[in-house]
Amino acid sequence: MNTVTTLRELRTAIAQARAEGKRIGFVPTMGNLHAGHVSLVQIAAQRADFVVASIFVNPLQFGPSEDLDKYPRTLAADQEKLLGAGCHLLFHPDVSEMYPQGMASQTRVMVQGVSEGLCGASRPGHFEGVATVVTKLFNMVQPDIAVFGEKDYQQLAVIRTLVRDLDMPIQIVGAPTQRAEDGLALSSRNGYLSAEQRAAAPALYRSLQAIAEELRRGARDYQRLIEAAQAQQRQAGFVPDYLEIRNAISLRPAVIDDRHLVILTAAHLGKTRLIDNLLVELPGQ
Repeated sequence: MNTVTTLRELRTAIAQARAEGKRIGFVPTMGNLHAGHVSLVQIAAQRADFVVASIFVNPLQFGPSEDLDKYPRTLAADQEKLLGAGCHLLFHPDVSEMYPQGMASQTRVMVQGVSEGLCGASRPGHFEGVATVVTKLFNMVQPDIAVFGEKDYQQLAVIRTLVRDLDMPIQIVGAPTQRAEDGLALSSRNGYLSAEQRAAAPALYRSLQAIAEELRRGARDYQRLIEAAQAQQRQAGFVPDYLEIRNAISLRPAVIDDRHLVILTAAHLGKTRLIDNLLVELPGQ
């Protein structure tokens, strides 16, 4: 696996792979990789001949009170994981390479609809930063496929909409959420949790499972289900941010007749903000 830091080096390597007739797969990350990221690279390696990963901690998607400065940078360990997963090329640019004209004057990309509410409400400007950097990376790499985790479900919906609306010839692949044995969704931010908090953290997923079980039994009073699950979160020590039941395809608020549902939540455990979601397929009437 080669590591490059400039756009020129990236395009040279990809041009060579294209000249050899290879199909390009892409996995963008912010580094501090865990088994969830590794699974994305493995999926890309199964579907493409030449796998590119990027590691770039994108300042545009962090708010002023968020953890940009303390976000873990673990390049050497990340390189080992990527190599073992089947990555061929790592793009590891710095901020000046990604935003050579500076961030203040950077053209921004905004995706309407699916970026609103949920994390879009809690983190103003976040999805504009995500959509902007992903658009740039897609233009730099020009992949045939790109793989993203379903754990960041709203982000995945934003990227799918972005690709559709801007006519990008890229297949977006959603990969199932990877979890620890106790159910906690794998996340780079789990490393911020104390031992006591880590023991309590799986309650976030259990609150979603409780709603899913009720839905499968026929419950349709969404507000009652949400309030009960948030009480469960608070009892475990969480401070809920949001918990919503939405249409899994459009991400609009769910209505009684919807059969493809997704339950999405975000909550703080101490200073750490965790997110999770759970897809629920209900039988047709």
